[in-house]
Amino acid sequence: MRVAGENSDWWRDATFYQVYVRSFADSDGDGVGDLDGIRERLGYLELLGVDALWLTPFFRSPMADHGYDVSDPRDVDPLFGDLAAFDRLVAEAHHAGIRVTIDLVPNHTSDQHVWFQEALADRLGGSRDRYIFRPGRDDGPPNNWISIFGGSAWTRLDDGDWYLHLFDARQPDLNWAHPDVRADYERTLRFWLDRGVDGFRIDVAHGMAKPVDLPDMDLRAGNRIGQHDLFDPRFDDDGVHDIHRLTRRVLDEYPGTMAVGEIWVTDSERLALYLRPDELHLGFNFRLTLARYDAVELRTAIDASLDTAALAGVQPTWTLSNHDVVREATRYGDGPLGAQRARAMALVELGLPGVVYLYNGAELGLPNVTVPDWAIQDPKFFRSGGQIRGRDGCRVPLPWEGEEPPFGFSPGANPWLPMPPEWAKLTVEHQLEDADSTLSLYRQAIELRRTHPAFTGDELEWYGAPAGCFAYRRKGGGLICVLNASDTPVPLPAGEILLSSGPLTDRRLPPNTAAWLAR
Repeated sequence: MRVAGENSDWWRDATFYQVYVRSFADSDGDGVGDLDGIRERLGYLELLGVDALWLTPFFRSPMADHGYDVSDPRDVDPLFGDLAAFDRLVAEAHHAGIRVTIDLVPNHTSDQHVWFQEALADRLGGSRDRYIFRPGRDDGPPNNWISIFGGSAWTRLDDGDWYLHLFDARQPDLNWAHPDVRADYERTLRFWLDRGVDGFRIDVAHGMAKPVDLPDMDLRAGNRIGQHDLFDPRFDDDGVHDIHRLTRRVLDEYPGTMAVGEIWVTDSERLALYLRPDELHLGFNFRLTLARYDAVELRTAIDASLDTAALAGVQPTWTLSNHDVVREATRYGDGPLGAQRARAMALVELGLPGVVYLYNGAELGLPNVTVPDWAIQDPKFFRSGGQIRGRDGCRVPLPWEGEEPPFGFSPGANPWLPMPPEWAKLTVEHQLEDADSTLSLYRQAIELRRTHPAFTGDELEWYGAPAGCFAYRRKGGGLICVLNASDTPVPLPAGEILLSSGPLTDRRLPPNTAAWLAR
């Protein structure tokens, strides 16, 4: 059973919390987070005040890419529990008023998936048609595409055929022109919807369809993220929209469910296509994530995101971090400066109209961790010959309590990634006792966002502000958010001060601080 009010578009102003499952809470002492660990910490998520969860993949997988290489999309990997554990989690979350959304990985499978194993064993029987196999060209790969994880996007088999993998060689890309692929995807959607999930996050939502002739890419595009005009046929092919229409047709049969796409497309008109009424409900717009800590750049990112949402007629979707990017406390300067700026940006983000996704640990102000070479597990590190450190630094398990690792994350002694001893002051236990902590700031901000009448209205207007600063106002409710990204204090505008990311003196906003006001 779903949360009451299932016929509403509850996600329009929801605060989602991304749970990186293997790093949230370990219930059985093996050093890896699991579904029962999440269930046991639902009280914390209630206290934080979030509306919904996004769970990263927990499906059966050999874990070459920590679950994004799926061998069975309709079962739980024993590392994380079983279907009964998932059902318990959903039931208790719904009882607490928290909705549950899960990741889907439709671009590729694991090389251990039964389909790919059949393809390896049966070259001429048609099994390879479910994937993208091609003969080579000039004794090399079929085209010049490169993998997001580094190196060629093609791997050659001993029989001479090549198969495509936009990510690791152990993640072969599916051929979405094949009817079996579409039918199996629909079966997976219905399997989890019938178990009560409230929606999905679609991984690589801009990447499933490929042009039939697989033309060469402009290698200058590389793996660049963000706006550019270079030819990159690996992504954003028009055929992807028919796949999202399939998703929407199924979801429309389950009132109160939704889908959000991971869409690394920054052209506003192209991105808006994914959000048409018969496609995805929401789409991550990563402009704010990509923006530097600079008032002009941040304002430009906000405006562009709002424009895209308005063009599509949907709510904007905001996030500052996830399991693939450097945490904001490090990205904005590291150390005390980065932590201060990350607190300010939390108010900027949570003050905006629309949907907010928080990455687990952001509410604790966790920084990235420099993971030693011996502990690194990200395939990016190995495919790049150690040149790319990978994403493990933002995936270190959460510290819950105590004075030394594993800080209550696990009843065992060795979490899957090492935890720094200096996190003793960042534990949930420590921060709950400190009214000035980052966790306390997030709790207050989320509560105000949910309950204060100033947080209404879908449009913004900008105030004039000193250099290095900005101030926006929510039309309708009247919330004012002011950010001082400069080096000197600035006066606050008129209004009742609701919350600030740091101490104020005589209604002056210090550097690297944000404040909320209402009038």
